[in-house]
Amino acid sequence: MPDDPQWEAPEGSWASSAARRRNMQAIRSRDTKPEWLIRRLVHAQGLRYRVAARPLPDLRRTADLVFRPTKVAVFIDGCYWHGCPEHYVPPKTNSGYWSEKVLRNMERDRETDQRLIDAGWLVLRFWEHEPSDSCADKIATTVNRRRRSSKTRPV
Repeated sequence: MPDDPQWEAPEGSWASSAARRRNMQAIRSRDTKPEWLIRRLVHAQGLRYRVAARPLPDLRRTADLVFRPTKVAVFIDGCYWHGCPEHYVPPKTNSGYWSEKVLRNMERDRETDQRLIDAGWLVLRFWEHEPSDSCADKIATTVNRRRRSSKTRPV
């Protein structure tokens, strides 16, 4: 029961209650509404991409949209999980754990960006609160520009 005073979190759990545990486990890691909207708009502009794919085979992280031929990786970051400077609010419960978790996410994001850049990829990151149409336009413009520039390069 969610309000059961006898409830104990499983060993090693971060949950402060059964209800909190269920709530946090229900949060999607992919196919969120912002991702879905941006994908739909990018697709409508005629672009095709991989969803939730690894840009590099040895990188155990996935990008939300991957354009392999042009080496563009797109991430749509959640404000809470990735520490948005505008919207992140530190948690009131179990704050040490969650603040550290978000900090680790931010560090991993920076490392991911650097590894992709070192491999010749262009990384685009957007916050979930940014307007979907402007994100989609920037993605389409970037991918199309990289397509054109790769066609004009001498072989």
